[in-house]
Amino acid sequence: MMSDPKTPSAEDDAAAPRPAGPARDPAADPRASTPSAMRPLYRLAGLALVGLGLVGLAVPGMPTTIFLILAAGCFARSSPRLERWLLTHPRLGPAVLAWRETGAIPRRVKIIAIVSMVVSMALVCLSPAPGWAVWLTATLLVASAAFVATRPEGARG
Repeated sequence: MMSDPKTPSAEDDAAAPRPAGPARDPAADPRASTPSAMRPLYRLAGLALVGLGLVGLAVPGMPTTIFLILAAGCFARSSPRLERWLLTHPRLGPAVLAWRETGAIPRRVKIIAIVSMVVSMALVCLSPAPGWAVWLTATLLVASAAFVATRPEGARG
């Protein structure tokens, strides 16, 4: 049975060249260590994460980049074609590429993230949450803020 030459198939993904970046070893292909039964699940997860990232573009306060970074990781294990699409997308790709190349988080994004964490902590403190939950939240938010603050800012900082 002949397939439509315009319709992408699993073979297209298998033969597609992987996007390369300075931080990526071209010999290290995550698909090689991913069981074939898991690839559709990674692809589905990647598509769902892209969907959440797109929602984040429209909803104030909802993150976008982390969902796209996770989606790129899922696509790296399932579909080089979708990974390439995400990395070369003019609006979505630059932040993912910056993360892959340098682990960079732009200063503006750092400020927004840390302010959001402070606001979240204030809301938890004002809520009727038990003391252990407040301390656990504070610990996780402080660790997260420290991680964000210590990342490089990249060329555009």
